[in-house]
Amino acid sequence: MTTEIGVLVVDDDQTARRLLQEVMAREGYRVEAAETGREAIEKAGAVLFDVVLSDIRMPDRDGLEVLRALRRLAPETIVIIMTAFGSIETAIEAIKEGAYDYISKPFKLDEVRLTVRRALDHKKLLKENIRFRQELRERYQLENIVGRSHSMLEVYKVIARVASSSSTVLIQGESGTGKELIARAVHYNSPWADSPFVVVDCGALTETLLESELFGHVRGAFTGAVASKKGLLEDADGGTCFLDEVGGIGPTLQAKLLRFLQEREIKRVGSTDSVRLNVRVIAATNRDLETLVREGKFREDLFYRLTVVAIPLPPLRERKDDIPLLAEHFLAKYARQNKKQISHISPEAMVLLCAHDWPGNVRELEHVIERGVALTGSPVLLPEDLPAKLRKEAGEAASSGQSLTLRELERQHIQRMLRVAGGNKTLAAQLLGVHRRTLYRLAERYQIDLGPGEE
Repeated sequence: MTTEIGVLVVDDDQTARRLLQEVMAREGYRVEAAETGREAIEKAGAVLFDVVLSDIRMPDRDGLEVLRALRRLAPETIVIIMTAFGSIETAIEAIKEGAYDYISKPFKLDEVRLTVRRALDHKKLLKENIRFRQELRERYQLENIVGRSHSMLEVYKVIARVASSSSTVLIQGESGTGKELIARAVHYNSPWADSPFVVVDCGALTETLLESELFGHVRGAFTGAVASKKGLLEDADGGTCFLDEVGGIGPTLQAKLLRFLQEREIKRVGSTDSVRLNVRVIAATNRDLETLVREGKFREDLFYRLTVVAIPLPPLRERKDDIPLLAEHFLAKYARQNKKQISHISPEAMVLLCAHDWPGNVRELEHVIERGVALTGSPVLLPEDLPAKLRKEAGEAASSGQSLTLRELERQHIQRMLRVAGGNKTLAAQLLGVHRRTLYRLAERYQIDLGPGEE
């Protein structure tokens, strides 16, 4: 325990008050005492306490009045009520008013210690939950999604417009393009950001198992169903359910999903009772659903239900201007995680990254940078820190009559950085990992017009 944890003992009984003070001090808490409710409120208004142990019956202001005052003055303070009367009505009223728990007098000291410890654990859990949710909100703010290409700007616009609505969204894109990241951005920028975000991997389970996972089941619904279980849609009630790889679900489940989207009700497997839900559905797929509809493999009515708003995610090869930004973003992330001082990616290494087509998209780029950071012993990420296949591709491109020379690749890379920086020469030089004066020399060497952009 630590003296940073403050406990206020409130009791007009001097013997009980001193005993509790002594017990709490032995636990290592910083302890203060108050003889009256009025004194307790004054102290709690001046000093922040983690826990208040308050008697219910006191001559001036009783424990419930103290509780109500503390809910206004210090809502983070946990209040435990003590009562000598053991009245269930008093206990229920105290809990309704916001008390964490109550202890009956004459109390057992072990019970007091345990209740206070539980209260502190509860408070810690609440703080961690609030911090976790705040971190999630910050992580999935639009400005934290990396990319300045025209196609990504269009994606941001759609996210901003659809986030506040409850419309169903379908995110389409190749594997590794960041579909779940976009789904989370929609959720955490919506009015339901504090509600659950539940992920369902539709491609990882058989149709029977997926049905049970999604809708839940009742006891005895099938062999092994020894107890009733809520489904993931119920877990997402009030929030968002993200159906990843929705194109892989079978016809029976397609019909049930359509019924849910139309009626907003589900029936657990083996049950005839309906459960009404308020869930926003975001689906994602790397398959061409329109082709699947034409082939009779995906219901047309479900397709239209899912595509109220469609967000197409471009593959990385179609937004190569974003590669330097993404690469530097991942470099900073993994350098921090590995506690390495790596300042930037060398221009030669960046040329190799920009020349690659990235069939695995952003996920592949992230893995390449993570690997490079783990293996390098240099303060700059160099070409030799990248996979051999990237260096081999550059060599083949330079030796091929139909491909660009390394000089031309470097020229295009400088031009690309200038576009990414919006003509800002200082920013372009930073992205290239060179001094601004060096940028001017490179522009002169490659005959690049730097234009009138910002310095």
